[in-house]
Amino acid sequence: MGKKKYFFFDIDGTLTDRDTGIIVPSAAEAVARLKEAGHFLSIATGRASYKAEKFRRDSAFDHMVCNGGHGIVINGELKENRPLDHEKSLALYREAISAGYGVLVAMDDSEKVYANGFTFYEQAGLRKEPTVYIIDESYDPADYDAIYKLYVSVPEGEEDRLTLRHTLGSLRFEPEYLMFQPDDKRGGILRMIEIMGGNPGDVVVFGDDYNDLCMFDPDFYKVAMGNGCQELKDAADYVAAKNTEDGIYKACLEHGWFSPVS
Repeated sequence: MGKKKYFFFDIDGTLTDRDTGIIVPSAAEAVARLKEAGHFLSIATGRASYKAEKFRRDSAFDHMVCNGGHGIVINGELKENRPLDHEKSLALYREAISAGYGVLVAMDDSEKVYANGFTFYEQAGLRKEPTVYIIDESYDPADYDAIYKLYVSVPEGEEDRLTLRHTLGSLRFEPEYLMFQPDDKRGGILRMIEIMGGNPGDVVVFGDDYNDLCMFDPDFYKVAMGNGCQELKDAADYVAAKNTEDGIYKACLEHGWFSPVS
């Protein structure tokens, strides 16, 4: 009999084939066998809850760390979803506006973003994902209690003009704009473990990209996918085969994790 583990999986490039966006069949089989063996399984993603929810359901996960670690889903129910630090977000917003950049603000867990004009669109165009734009000349995020994400139309090479950019986690998926969002998967995993009464030493994390480095805690057993970035592989306890070459399934088989837990 094995020991119960707490597994946390990144989505893109780990569970899914990046070319199709669909979970790798052998990864889906591994998820089913791990659940059958009695382990705890969760997604760990930077995606907002509303973006990741369909994948969670379709992939048979009951639990999820989302919104970059600020969202906690247990048994299909969103239990927690913390926004960004409000004062830091407002300070960055004001700096970006003063520097002449457009800013879109997500104030809840949805496709809606708010702005006080069309500067973002004029500089960066439309966001590269489904979005509902709410443009109001009188809009000021200081009038509201929560900010979940900021999108700033600062192009590559001009980030230094945002002197406060390091006060919040940021990612760049597009050359036209920078996204500020929670970046604490590790904290979300620890919060989930606390709620579920687990031990950090029993956590196993799977990831593939730079943004997964934040969940590679020294207490966790860290698995990097063979298709992952070298920096993540260097920080891993184990480097699996590529995810599209059955990397998750093979890693679980090699470690004996399919055996029933005591």
